[in-house]
Amino acid sequence: MTQQVKPKETDLYPPIKAFLEGQGYSVKGEVTGADVVALKDDCDPVVVELKTGFSLTLFHQAIERLRLTDMVYIAVPRGSGKAWLKSHKANKSLCRRLGIGLITVRMRDTFVEVHLDPGPYTPRKTKYKQARMLREFARREGDPNLGGSPAQTTMTAYRQDALKVATYLAEHGASKGSVVAHATAVPTATRIMASDHYGWFERVEKGIYQLTPNGQKGLEHTVCK
Repeated sequence: MTQQVKPKETDLYPPIKAFLEGQGYSVKGEVTGADVVALKDDCDPVVVELKTGFSLTLFHQAIERLRLTDMVYIAVPRGSGKAWLKSHKANKSLCRRLGIGLITVRMRDTFVEVHLDPGPYTPRKTKYKQARMLREFARREGDPNLGGSPAQTTMTAYRQDALKVATYLAEHGASKGSVVAHATAVPTATRIMASDHYGWFERVEKGIYQLTPNGQKGLEHTVCK
């Protein structure tokens, strides 16, 4: 099987140059440090920075080129697979926030695609996400998490409530939802047990739940922490 050769930055130049010339630009490479410079009458200069992949250095270079012109693009080889698509989406969002354009080159046939043009950007606040953050902050008891911890270990307000419910069931056995809610001061106790998000609870009869072996392990794991 033939091993695929990783493209070089210089491999990106010919297709980018041909693409820009097709748009009526005159194109030259390596002009005062800029990888690609394109000029056309009555238009702002276009600068394209080339890299074999997304990197902090690439974004630093592009930001520096914004001192020269507003029409700055970055260009990278187009990849494939879920990991690349996820990276592409995140870096496209970063480009948008920085006011930088984004181009990819499909190396097998040198197809050039402009995913984003440069332009000013003001991020819109997402009200429901802000409300969710403030609600979680208000509901969470104390400060149980160390900032920077992995998401899967985060102690949320929901998990705190589930632990209260699990602790009650561990001590009192199968119980009615309304009784658990009153005893633990968790109004959503019945819903927490019914949805069984963590696999800790099971219904033994209508409105009555008990702790599962997984629930017991969840309590033990929390205590060990």
